[in-house]
Amino acid sequence: MRAGARSGPLLVFLAVLPQFATPRGIWPLAVQLAILGVVFTLTCGVFYLSMGSAARRILDGRPALSRVIARVSGAAMIVIGLLLLAEHLLA
Repeated sequence: MRAGARSGPLLVFLAVLPQFATPRGIWPLAVQLAILGVVFTLTCGVFYLSMGSAARRILDGRPALSRVIARVSGAAMIVIGLLLLAEHLLA
């Protein structure tokens, strides 16, 4: 895995969370950012666990639908990859 692929959540954290912290707050800035980071992580965990659970319930009994979704998402990833490659080559 490339190093850039692992930095995605860190970039979201750095781009979004600091606007909700203030240096003049009651708590130190590091504590504010730590709490916001924990809340962000827990929220993401709950969302993805819920989404995975719902997808499993829906797709377990429908193998044909599961294959269609796998093919469509695979095709979408290929298209996105080709667009990224084209952007890189044209830049």
